[in-house]
Amino acid sequence: MRRRAATWVHGPAAALACWGLGHTLWQGVTAPRTALAFGALIAAGEAVRRAPARPGLREGAPLGAAGALGYALLGDADGWPAGHGVAQTLAVVVAAGLVGLVPYLARGGGPVLDPLARRVLSVGFAATCCQPLHAAGTLPAWAAVGPVRPLFLAVLLALTALCDAVLAAALARARTGWPYGPLLRDALRALPGIGTAICATGVVIALAVAVAGLWALPVFCLPLLLTQLAFRRYAAVRATYRQTIASLARATEIAGCTPPGHARRVAGLSRAVGRELGLGGPDLDVLEHAALMHDIGQLSLVDPVPDGATAPLPPAEQRRIALLGGAVARQTGAPPAVAVIVERQADPYREQPVTARIVRTVNAYDDLVAGATGPAGRLRALERLRLATARDHEPGVVEALARVLARGGRAG
Repeated sequence: MRRRAATWVHGPAAALACWGLGHTLWQGVTAPRTALAFGALIAAGEAVRRAPARPGLREGAPLGAAGALGYALLGDADGWPAGHGVAQTLAVVVAAGLVGLVPYLARGGGPVLDPLARRVLSVGFAATCCQPLHAAGTLPAWAAVGPVRPLFLAVLLALTALCDAVLAAALARARTGWPYGPLLRDALRALPGIGTAICATGVVIALAVAVAGLWALPVFCLPLLLTQLAFRRYAAVRATYRQTIASLARATEIAGCTPPGHARRVAGLSRAVGRELGLGGPDLDVLEHAALMHDIGQLSLVDPVPDGATAPLPPAEQRRIALLGGAVARQTGAPPAVAVIVERQADPYREQPVTARIVRTVNAYDDLVAGATGPAGRLRALERLRLATARDHEPGVVEALARVLARGGRAG
């Protein structure tokens, strides 16, 4: 089913790409100088594409996306009709994208079929809505009589961005098996940020090239290039922060308070359960960081807990360790949301946020399966969690954990 879902996106994209390339080769290139300039811009944007750390929905090559969108919206170049049409738009986007992806792949970049299919379909949609109107002279006539063209472009950009978000969520669902709703929400949340910058840059370069010529391309693309570099720096800072959290989590293992790999297992399984329950990207990041630090309070204990297993302890002792963990998390500079999850994981689940319920249940499961071998041990641990749903564990979280475990620990 997942492979079929990806085929429903890759198939139309491949058909459009072949049609655009074949039609352009047969009819010849219109305004080759303009096509070459936009092709170089798209190729350069793809060459500096950012590889995501995990399957993501954000645009990895905003400069290439803006160049492709600008070429789809272009009606005039230096005062003359561009006249390239939908087929040539697709041909330039595909050819330049393939050329630009060569250095990206040479650096060890990730899969490229999904972003290329998204680019072809979204740009094809924009070009189909815009280029026939330019060819017929309808859009210039509207622009001459009133503010119809800006309104038309705004609506077209909104629909194009929505189309790209739907495609991104569908492809992420096909590749990861994660629930579609949260994936679509994550894609839509990304639109007001980098998505708005891409759309604005695409419109600006299309309008600027119509008036000032091709020299407008480097001038109006420079701000987006600087934005891309800033996003890359921000991603590096976030990666460093995550490594710091992971190092702090290992402190309990080095001190002998918890078994090796316990925090990492709880964090990975908590993120999968959060996906199963429909949490979005920001909530999942907070959940993962809190799961990594959920045992950090044991560093404050004089007498370590045997094997680091807090699930068998009395509720009052669990609560004391959780409060110590929250205090330590705040002292390390962790976000307040992370500290709240750490210190509330021992509360009755009806008083907890859903993220704390997930950490509590997954932590208890990992403690219960410690030393168990085979499926029987995992089934006994799940059965004990189900029997404790009256006070300690939310039934919905336990069942979500069971579904994730049935798929081998992956969200689906």
